[in-house]
Amino acid sequence: MVVFIDNKSGAPIYDQIYTQIKNQIISGSLQPDEMLPSIRGLAKDLRISFVTTKRAYDELEKDGFLYTIAGKGCFVAPKNTALLREEHLKKIEEHIDAVVQLAAACNLSSQEILDMVRFSLEEHT
Repeated sequence: MVVFIDNKSGAPIYDQIYTQIKNQIISGSLQPDEMLPSIRGLAKDLRISFVTTKRAYDELEKDGFLYTIAGKGCFVAPKNTALLREEHLKKIEEHIDAVVQLAAACNLSSQEILDMVRFSLEEHT
């Protein structure tokens, strides 16, 4: 597992950890039931507070990405297909919003946007 902290980013450190681990789980880089570094170990490696790392792990567990076994550690939760679908839908919506904004800047009509989407779909099917 690789986590980088960007001190120049406006995002809180716990959120950077949360996002990076979540993305690695969704992408499959981290496999179900794979053990994660201990909270203290990750905090030491990143040179950050134990509390910050714990908050990221707690959020990941609350959102169904991790589970904890007392005395053993934190592990990647088995993939919840409904949760993964929601995450993908959220990303698609973000991309669609970006497309709409770019299209507005170029004065594209709704029909032109739809034509572009249809063309892209045809290329990928």
